[in-house]
Amino acid sequence: MGVSSGGSEEPITDINLTPLVDVSLVLVIIFMAVAPFALQAGIKVLQSKASAQVGKVSLSESVQVKLSRDGKLTLNGAAVTREGYPEAIAKALARSADKFVIVKADTDNRVGQVVTLLDDARQAGALKMALMKN
Repeated sequence: MGVSSGGSEEPITDINLTPLVDVSLVLVIIFMAVAPFALQAGIKVLQSKASAQVGKVSLSESVQVKLSRDGKLTLNGAAVTREGYPEAIAKALARSADKFVIVKADTDNRVGQVVTLLDDARQAGALKMALMKN
């Protein structure tokens, strides 16, 4: 690169990188400061295998929700309608000592259906939740 002498009227065509680097560093600092707040809170689910559950909680103490392939709900073996599920899960959790809900669903069920069941259980007072595959 050649350096021009001061007397000519030629336009300056070199790019000044200092402001670009300054702005980039400020943006990096802002993103680093804001990144921890961007995490979304979700439903924490205990994902367990059949062998991991043995001995932890007896089946009589936990609340079992089963969602069949055709969308039918059962709560601790009794059939429940979708509209009556929030009230039924609240009653079952009131009788449960550890507030543990196990949701059993087929692989063909939609994720939205299962998440709705988990969300209703959490709002009814469930402290721990687990998903199991039928």
